[in-house]
Amino acid sequence: MKDILCAPVDQSSGDHVPVLRSLLAKISCPFAAGARVGIKVHWGERGNRSFLSPAYVREIVQWQLGRGAKPYIFDTTVLYSGGRRTAAESLQTARDNGYGEEYLGCEIIVADGADGRSVTDIPAAGNHFPTVQVADVFKETDAFIIFSHFKGHMAASFGGAIKNLSMGFASRAQKQRMHADVQPQLIKASCIKCGLCSEVCPTGAARQEAEEYPEFDLEMCIGCAQCIGLCPEVALRILWETDDRVFQEKLVETAAAVWKMIAGKTILINACIRITAECDCWPGHNPVIAPDYGFIGGYHPLSVDEASLERVGRAPFEKTHPQVNWERQFSYAREIGM
Repeated sequence: MKDILCAPVDQSSGDHVPVLRSLLAKISCPFAAGARVGIKVHWGERGNRSFLSPAYVREIVQWQLGRGAKPYIFDTTVLYSGGRRTAAESLQTARDNGYGEEYLGCEIIVADGADGRSVTDIPAAGNHFPTVQVADVFKETDAFIIFSHFKGHMAASFGGAIKNLSMGFASRAQKQRMHADVQPQLIKASCIKCGLCSEVCPTGAARQEAEEYPEFDLEMCIGCAQCIGLCPEVALRILWETDDRVFQEKLVETAAAVWKMIAGKTILINACIRITAECDCWPGHNPVIAPDYGFIGGYHPLSVDEASLERVGRAPFEKTHPQVNWERQFSYAREIGM
């Protein structure tokens, strides 16, 4: 198999479905035609407008149905308040964003279950986790397709296949373990005391009295970074309790543990289109920071992400998220034998 497959888009066209279709035609599936295939996606947050169109996911589903496979779509619940904190909310958000079963042509599930307890602990190798806790999908799934939106991320600089394997599969407890060092620090000179940070905080760690600056209880803070990402005045920044490379390492360790479970029976596709400053978890303004490139497919998350960064370029991410040590994702993955 060729390791990396690329399908660049025509910048003059907004419809990239035919380009994705051309990429799928080149891919050799490393699993049986009748396999039950889990397609990992991110169907966007409530109020978000940068998520990938369900038309792309429908194309992947139809590709697999045409092979006689039994595909299903999945994602997991999240730490923060919004439209994906519970399974019921997440499925409603999926429908609101166009990810309906009738349209896609297959089942859609929240993989960690209705109560967030359909999880399993799997062995990990590295400096931070002896095991990682992820959605319990391995026994019921023969093969996987990891379809990732390649875009910016405040703590990782960018997110693609590695992040989708990591945060995308992780239980809420594991998401918390990875985010443990991400906490808000107020820049008073920029704060307009709007109260949004206390409004969106899922634990009550952000508090604000009328006409006062917000205060943050870092003991209660779960590190979800929602207040940082949503602040309209960019008056909050990440207060790292440790070197920010620790977050990169935790992200990679979780992804590596998942990858060990599914390597050899997985296809990864990065959509390098609508490349925004932040991930698809944030509602509201999320500016595009780079031109569309197209789709990149392959059989290993590290090579697919490296190829995506090479095509898009590092400059948009380094300008948007300066001083984030994104290189650690790649170097650490190699150190732990991913």
